[in-house]
Amino acid sequence: MDTPQAGFAADDDSITLAWYAEQAYLDYAVSVVRGRALPDVSDGQKPVQRRILYAMHAMGLGPGAKPVKSARVVGDVLGKYHPHGDQAAYDAMVRMAQDFVLRYPLIDGHGNFGSRDGDNAAAMRYTEARLTPFAQVLLDELDEGTVDFLPNYDGSQKEPALLPARLPVVLLNGASGIAVGMATEIPSHNLREITAACVALIRNPRLSDEELHAIVPGPDFSGGGQIISSHEEIAAIYQGGRGSLKARARWHFEELARGQWQMVVTELPPGTSAQRVLEEIEERTNPKVRTGKKSLSTEQQQTKALMLSLLDTVRDESGKEAAVRLVFEPKSSRISRDELVTVLLAQTSMETSVPVNLVCIGLDGRPGQTSLRGMLTEWLSFRTDTLTRRTRHRLDKVTDRIHVLEGRMVVYLNVDEVIQTIREADEPRAALMERFNLTERQADDILEMRLRQLARLEGIRIEQELERQRDEQKKLQELLDSPAAFKRLMIKEIEADAKAFGDDRRTLIEPAQRAVLETKVVEEPVTVIVSQKGWLRARQGHGHDASQFSFKAGDSLYDAIECLTTHELVAFSNTGRAYTVAVANLPSARGDGQPITSMIDIEPGTRIVHVVAGPAENRYVVAAKSGHGFIVNHADLTTRQRAGKQFFSIEKGDTWMKPLLLHPDDTHLAMLAKNGRFLVVPLEELKTMTGGRGTQLMGLDKGDALAQWVAIGPQGLVARGIYRNRETDVELDLDALSDFVGKRARKGRALALKVRQPRLLRRSS
Repeated sequence: MDTPQAGFAADDDSITLAWYAEQAYLDYAVSVVRGRALPDVSDGQKPVQRRILYAMHAMGLGPGAKPVKSARVVGDVLGKYHPHGDQAAYDAMVRMAQDFVLRYPLIDGHGNFGSRDGDNAAAMRYTEARLTPFAQVLLDELDEGTVDFLPNYDGSQKEPALLPARLPVVLLNGASGIAVGMATEIPSHNLREITAACVALIRNPRLSDEELHAIVPGPDFSGGGQIISSHEEIAAIYQGGRGSLKARARWHFEELARGQWQMVVTELPPGTSAQRVLEEIEERTNPKVRTGKKSLSTEQQQTKALMLSLLDTVRDESGKEAAVRLVFEPKSSRISRDELVTVLLAQTSMETSVPVNLVCIGLDGRPGQTSLRGMLTEWLSFRTDTLTRRTRHRLDKVTDRIHVLEGRMVVYLNVDEVIQTIREADEPRAALMERFNLTERQADDILEMRLRQLARLEGIRIEQELERQRDEQKKLQELLDSPAAFKRLMIKEIEADAKAFGDDRRTLIEPAQRAVLETKVVEEPVTVIVSQKGWLRARQGHGHDASQFSFKAGDSLYDAIECLTTHELVAFSNTGRAYTVAVANLPSARGDGQPITSMIDIEPGTRIVHVVAGPAENRYVVAAKSGHGFIVNHADLTTRQRAGKQFFSIEKGDTWMKPLLLHPDDTHLAMLAKNGRFLVVPLEELKTMTGGRGTQLMGLDKGDALAQWVAIGPQGLVARGIYRNRETDVELDLDALSDFVGKRARKGRALALKVRQPRLLRRSS
């Protein structure tokens, strides 16, 4: 019996539900990727945008035409090419007309087409539209055989598979879209820079990445702004096709009477509006209690106090004269201008990250991520193909015209005989072809000629036109035969479009440090008191007697950590997440303190199990009781996010050991398992990592676990336990522990001591 085909039942009459669901979802995914979300590298358009442009071109809505109602355009698009929702088509049309979205708008919109503050456009029955002059870059060569035409959804019309773009619009206007399993975020660029890069690549395809980056230093956003990422970061993003740029607003200071001044923002980074900035300032100066909390957090209170101490009023004076004009008046003229700028940048989206993800559909019809060079190279291949097709199309038309004119010359030279042949023949076309050795094309043209075209002057015109057409034929053939001439034509046309549509760069590229709020904290010694239930407080000074600390009923001391107010505290959850709290923000020790859960956004169902605090250069050993772990620097534990960051990979049911602080003179890690086995491992055996699961520190039998550990130096350790009903210390230096020293992941040896219930302690020198 033959094996049934995958997805089909044995009787070949049915298919499995799993196979059908997989195929249906695959078809849907391909449809979204190619038919909706991703632009094509050739013309930079998604299908709906391409259809809108072609429909408007077919309607004669060029730059010089009278604009028509947008509803009429949308109706034509839906009825002929794009059988989807009218609102979706209109939204795409609106975006193509917004000069604050597209660097080079393709549609000239008349009426309310929305604003950068998020206001919606008027309904399509109120607005009017036509194409911009720049749109002709995409449409001018449609009728010259440059691209293939395909049947529309019902086969009643033809539509272009691509538009014959004379410029790489995919980079000029950028694109944004979310497909299935992939997304695209292509920023806009300056036309002069991109065309210069194209010309440079035509002349030298082996142009280095450094030379290409010098020509295209970075994106050029429609709203201007400033890119503060370094040139190296931008170059790395262009080479890899993915990354994140740092951008910020641009501003200046206006001097007022009596020494007063105000800060005026005139340009904003992409994705930011004046309305959004105002909302963010309102949120920080008049904060609301977070869900699940009873009062404002310490951070909210500090931010509110800071903003109100610096800022007096904020006004949005944007309008026709200035697309963006945000005015910030300080509380006093004595306030530091740099401090006000830093606070505004750090607390609002006037400084933000701009994602870059160069994903598009390539010439092979497949979506993929590429580099700046890859996109330019693919577009140049497309342009080479369209220019070749245009040249051949024109050559075929010229050749056909020459062929027709040569037939007309026969008429002109033998006019009487031609007339006689036509009058006497039953089949004049066949008779002309036989008598004068003409083709069907020439004979048909002669039979359709008017008598007035037999005049003497007409013969002179035929000779002149024939000469011109033969010269044109020679030039076109030379283009096809000479790669050098072909490249010269490509460069000439690209430079002509750059001259016609190019403009100055709007976005300043000037590397700068991100604005970070630095709270001025006096460096003082404090002792952080941590309770078993996660309550925190800070007591001034060091050397306190821990037995004097008081706690709520049912609570007790977890640890007393001596550090400075400039240090940061890190709390670890049972799921391996790390949270950061500034020691300076901890409540005083006058009361019971505050639970750490009020200072961070902890995940539901999790709990804090360990806490450390200290300078950034501290080093710790972190491990699970199952025996795997690593060394980590304190600086790698910290995060600015209240929600923390995932740091340690811990399996379900496993628990943490208390993080072990390493001293400068520590050389070994001593570990004691529950079953009494003891192992001492040199610290160089352990990996230093920033996160993850680490490596196995000690081999453990099933059901066994780490019980104790201590970091030791040459002086060794102290085993404190019970001997003859008294607490006794057994001192073991490194020489005495030599039998227990071994490689990482070994099981160690049984530890036999004269004391019972030993506790391992670090032995001070």
